[in-house]
Amino acid sequence: MVYVLLADGFEEVEAICPIDVLRRGGCEVKTVGVTGPVATGSHGISVSCDLAGKKAFSAIKGDPPEMLILPGGMPGTRHLDAWAGTDTFIEATEKAGGFLAAICAAPSVLGKRGKLKGKAASCYPGFEEDLKDARVSYDDVTVDGKVITARGAGCAMKFGLALLRALRGEDVSRKIAEAVIYR
Repeated sequence: MVYVLLADGFEEVEAICPIDVLRRGGCEVKTVGVTGPVATGSHGISVSCDLAGKKAFSAIKGDPPEMLILPGGMPGTRHLDAWAGTDTFIEATEKAGGFLAAICAAPSVLGKRGKLKGKAASCYPGFEEDLKDARVSYDDVTVDGKVITARGAGCAMKFGLALLRALRGEDVSRKIAEAVIYR
């Protein structure tokens, strides 16, 4: 299962584009409402989340994360950072041997928790200081083992395809890229 944490103020394209790409590629994806059952993005687009509250925590026990995705945006990233459940989802993902993925400002959430130590990681310009003990990368998307990070909204499709490649392989990722006419 892939879980995407959505908090009010999330960057819509950084969440929806990877969700779409992963679902097209055959991955099961659940959105988790951090600030409630409906999350409203930084540009006013509201998303009804698949899970919220206690249901979210029981879901990861029964269906461990093969990937956790943290979209950026403000103040969404601050909400992710402040929510205690973020730590629960990160720990469950690591315990299951899954991937941690974050885009834009959200890699800072992983960095503050020491999850980028010794890893190469990308982020939105200005958040480099929060990538504690990481090797800062200025690539659009950076894959380092089980950590996948990206710079921002303009990289959302490339990010989504990298996530799909990590979970389902190069052939599936290439097939979806061709289907959506991504060059």
